[in-house]
Amino acid sequence: MSEDAGKVPLPNLDSGTAQPDIHVAPEPDGPTTRVAADLEAVFDVPVKVSAVLGRARMEINDLLKIGPGTVLELDRKVGEAIDIYVNNRLVARGEVVLVEEKLGVTMTEIIKAERN
Repeated sequence: MSEDAGKVPLPNLDSGTAQPDIHVAPEPDGPTTRVAADLEAVFDVPVKVSAVLGRARMEINDLLKIGPGTVLELDRKVGEAIDIYVNNRLVARGEVVLVEEKLGVTMTEIIKAERN
């Protein structure tokens, strides 16, 4: 499967055009920027965030044999970046980190998709 398979274009937020009800403050040098307060209307919108460590293909017969202690071979190597999806759209890549005895994800690369 190609690396671009499954990628869905995201809106271009760098276009410099403001939405009618979003106030955009101009930068001294010309282009416009958006501040967090401009996005307050969407702060409570729920999203599904997934961090994909890797994938594996198997037959249903093998899937039914999985139990505690089973090791699955994934299509990624140790230390390779993981994919971060928001609402099933690839938006970033990152690394797994340990924070106070819990696993977390650090974003290391934002995926900027081209608009169609």
